Amino acid sequence: MAGRILELRVHGVSNTPPGQLLGLRHESGSEAPQPRLVAGDAVTGFYRSPAGRPEDPIVVEAYSWGRLTSGARTARDVERALWTVLLPFTLANVALHARPGIPPEPDTERWASRAGVTAWLIRLFCLSLTGTVVLTFTGIGVDLIGWQCIDDDCLGRIPGPWEFLGHGWWSEGAHSLAVGLLVPLGMLTVLGIVAWRTYQYEAEMPAAPATPAAWREPVPAPADVPFPNGASLAQPVQRPAPTDPPPAPAANPLQDPTFWCGEGQLRRAAVLHLCSGAVAAAGVPLGTVLAMDPPRGARAAVAWPTVAVLAAVVLIAVVALARPWLTRRAGATPLGPWSLTVVLLTGLGLAGTMLVLLLPDGPAGVPLAELRPPSDCRRLPGTPGCLTDRSLPGFDWIIAWLGTGQLLLLVAIGSVARSGRRGLVAPAAATLLLALGTAWTAGWLPADPPGALHTWHLVGPAGALAVTGLLLPRTTPASGGQPLEPHTDLAWGGRGPAVIAGFGWMLAVSYCAGLLYWVTDRLNGGATPSGRSPVMPPVPVMWAGLGFAAALLALAATAALAGFLFVRLRRREHADLAPPGHPLTAHELRRCRDVSTWRALHRLIGEHALRLTGGYAVAGLTLVTLGCVAALSPARPHPAAATGGAAVVKSVADLGDSLLGWLPVLIAGVGLLVYRNEAVRRTAGVVWDVGTFWPRAAHPLAPPSYAERAVPELQTRITGLLALPGNDPRGVDGIILSGHSQGTVICAAVILQLPPRWCGRIWFFSYGCQLTRLYGRVFPGYFGPDRLPVLADSLARSAGTPGWTNFWRGTDPLGWAVGAGERDVSVRDPEALHPSDGEVADPPIRSHSGYPEAPEFHRERSRVAWLLRHEVPAQRRGS
Repeated sequence: MAGRILELRVHGVSNTPPGQLLGLRHESGSEAPQPRLVAGDAVTGFYRSPAGRPEDPIVVEAYSWGRLTSGARTARDVERALWTVLLPFTLANVALHARPGIPPEPDTERWASRAGVTAWLIRLFCLSLTGTVVLTFTGIGVDLIGWQCIDDDCLGRIPGPWEFLGHGWWSEGAHSLAVGLLVPLGMLTVLGIVAWRTYQYEAEMPAAPATPAAWREPVPAPADVPFPNGASLAQPVQRPAPTDPPPAPAANPLQDPTFWCGEGQLRRAAVLHLCSGAVAAAGVPLGTVLAMDPPRGARAAVAWPTVAVLAAVVLIAVVALARPWLTRRAGATPLGPWSLTVVLLTGLGLAGTMLVLLLPDGPAGVPLAELRPPSDCRRLPGTPGCLTDRSLPGFDWIIAWLGTGQLLLLVAIGSVARSGRRGLVAPAAATLLLALGTAWTAGWLPADPPGALHTWHLVGPAGALAVTGLLLPRTTPASGGQPLEPHTDLAWGGRGPAVIAGFGWMLAVSYCAGLLYWVTDRLNGGATPSGRSPVMPPVPVMWAGLGFAAALLALAATAALAGFLFVRLRRREHADLAPPGHPLTAHELRRCRDVSTWRALHRLIGEHALRLTGGYAVAGLTLVTLGCVAALSPARPHPAAATGGAAVVKSVADLGDSLLGWLPVLIAGVGLLVYRNEAVRRTAGVVWDVGTFWPRAAHPLAPPSYAERAVPELQTRITGLLALPGNDPRGVDGIILSGHSQGTVICAAVILQLPPRWCGRIWFFSYGCQLTRLYGRVFPGYFGPDRLPVLADSLARSAGTPGWTNFWRGTDPLGWAVGAGERDVSVRDPEALHPSDGEVADPPIRSHSGYPEAPEFHRERSRVAWLLRHEVPAQRRGS
């Protein structure tokens, strides 16, 4: 249709219904008209008003993607809600995309570069995070059930026929450990099935439109036409079909055509994570048997080759995480010989581990039966060995050292991301000194250490040395695209990957400690595991409860500081709205208080939220460092029979452990409400949608990315409509791509994927936009000050100004000015402090919603529609 413009609206995280996106309203006493599905399906569809006509000059179309992340009260919602339990994996995966200095061309990234080293360290951290979860289930199956739970009273509390582990052949030696090993292997099988099902959950590749024989290009309007009010449409003429210029070097990583399709990379990474997890699970009982009962004869012939095979799997995984064949996204590529080799070696290692555990005890070491708790401790608590810590030897040590290693890894990630490769010196030196100190205290070095020196004494100084790497000067190059505006610099001084991954790690540790505590409590019949009980949880779990209570206090202090800042900002805003000597009425003063509340919230989030988060991260780093020191010490947080001050500590630790036990259930419940409750979705759903926007390039077991379907679908729809021939009634002269909130990020990703021949016929409307204050600061490699102008250049018009208008409000907590587009339009909110034009209700404070209903939006849309039809330069660049 000649002269028709399509406004394609993309909603944000709140899953706005298509009818509301289109502005359909019901008359009094009747239902609202239902939008018409014109493309897509019920999950992701394109909708138009049923009253639309072919001759309408501007057609509004809504793209609804919200059911990818919010449900329709179906059984699938429960499945997706369980994905929220994988939030630690999601945050670890997001950390990869928060790196500064990501090269625009992925093939140019080298392992030795700053971005390459940071990516490798993050992928190693993600691998260790999988190991944390695996060790938790190994502790449940191997330690709590297979090793400590040996009588019928305890085994009877486990669902299923587990009583055979306490009798006969299965209770001898390490036989029960082989059965307990099935618990972590079963968990890995479930994770593998979930990951396999989500490979094709949403991902798809965009379809390229057929090139039309001729393309309609409007004749330029006369130069003396200033604005489109009442202007007639120019007659289209037939022009040759546009062709793309020679491809220029990419200037933004989002221009990579395979960015949203990395199925092959995902499969290969999943193989490494699952196989490495299986190795970690097998290594716990195998290491205990080898240390307590060194094998000889036939057992040695099986055990040592098994150790070599398991070590080879870990070595291949560590090296592969830095190799291009894994780190590059290249579509649906096959697994490759290395992946198949890892699977084969893992299978051999598991078979060898099972065989070693099932063979009889050897004559060399301490009989394993003497190390296990005696039976009937609940009936006869006075039996020697009862009510003492008889947990699996070495398991506490494994957990404590894994946590310490992850802490050093996080510090290294933050140091390298901030200061480049030189930032790796301090964490590497701390790791080396800690290793040498451990060997010294263990007596492996010639010189004898002082008698009072222990390994856990060295963790604090080593952590302090490593943290100095975080304090080095930042080496981020200055932006050459545009001057930095206030509150648009790098988040957390360039340490963003470490902060995000660190929060994921703290959440994973909380999950795992809570699960171990909960299972121990059930095996003891409800007895408090931190006191005297037959089944003992790992000592680090007891310290985790105390640390979690301290973390909650730090969170409360951070919330109190945020509240203080909010009150101060609200007072300032109210003073600006109602200065001394004002002539405002009492009603207008009340309205000013309401407006000042939203304006203060706008400033609090835009100016202070990241700083408050960074402050809490510092407190978390301190608590975690102290926790690693405590976990490596042989002491418990309190004696079993606590009195006085120790009783208070015990009560706090028990409360923290109990809260940790319910934390996964609480997170899953919030996740279910995110999918079903709009109020929860508008708050907690923001974090979820930001996390699941990015593809799984670091942790393959994270929840799938909804953008892997939304971006290609929008790309296919836009190019398909613009490529229609001139005589097709569905054809359009141009498209206004209109994104709200998270929809602006989706639209930006779509524009960067479009060929240049289509971008000249697109204008970008963004409102409620976080591309500068949030995405630009946390994800500088994609939306930073040197990368956001690439998006504007993609939309450059004939006059050189970008086809991008951003709308923002001073009352919108999540929408700010951008500065990189052609215009930043400030939308008045509310429109007045009192009713007008015969209305009786106060004009609403729309805050983050209702932008398309604003007069400023309609005026700008009319101007842009005229420009898209007539191809004349914009009037001027301004705000």
